[in-house]
Amino acid sequence: MFVAIGAVIVLACVFGGYLASGGHFEVLIQPFEFLIILGAAVGAFVIANPMTVIKGVGGALGAAAKGSRYNKDSYIELLSMLFATFKLAKSKGNLALEQHIENPHDSTLFSQFPGFAHDHHAVEFLCDYLRLVTLGTENVHEVEALIDSELETHHAEQHQISSAVQNMADGTPALGIVAAVLGVIHTMGSITEPPEVLGHLIGGALVGTFLGVLLSYGFIAPLATAIANVHSAEAKYFQCIKAGLLAHIAGHPPAVSVEFARKALLSEVRPTFAELEEATGKVLPV
Repeated sequence: MFVAIGAVIVLACVFGGYLASGGHFEVLIQPFEFLIILGAAVGAFVIANPMTVIKGVGGALGAAAKGSRYNKDSYIELLSMLFATFKLAKSKGNLALEQHIENPHDSTLFSQFPGFAHDHHAVEFLCDYLRLVTLGTENVHEVEALIDSELETHHAEQHQISSAVQNMADGTPALGIVAAVLGVIHTMGSITEPPEVLGHLIGGALVGTFLGVLLSYGFIAPLATAIANVHSAEAKYFQCIKAGLLAHIAGHPPAVSVEFARKALLSEVRPTFAELEEATGKVLPV
């Protein structure tokens, strides 16, 4: 939503300011300049990136347009789920988790938390490490190193996506110059035309530079940042799970383990202790 609002503000200020100063909007309508710049940018993007990144950018653009799905409510749900999971393990033993982690989609535990249950990557992440716990893993430092390695790999894959969009933004102003140069070449071929015709051609050529800079700094680069922000929010979600898991493996009570996870959150989405206590009190026993 904020992406759309930001785009409207950019267009309104740029073109509104231009028109308010007496500019002629029809001069800016140069579809072939736009085709040269955007087409070349997309082509360069395809040349530079593997198919996994190209597909990833498509999904990331949709996620950036919607914004991060992780808010205070989603974290209350996550922390409540961790509390219920750790409480089950403490009361009935870690082996009681097997039926839930082997078939998470049919789990009566996870089904209480639909937001988490529908996040395939988060479910798989938690279940993989709970499986290690049920197999007897007790070394906190070894598990932490393994989690860090997985998260680092996941971060590197996500960085490829935001970096690819940023590289596209970095190259777009230069492609605007390419379009402008081609416009000048076209103008020089019409040098015998009257001044009013030459003026229109030169103005059209300069629009190429304008479009390249506007697309880069007004749209593509901000999109790259928005994608990176969404990925950072997702990373924090997994770091919250990590903090709770490590505290549980270290032998802390469920309430303490969840508190470790809560403290890993940013202040803007971190529920208070009282909010979390109220939420965990509503969790149904499994």
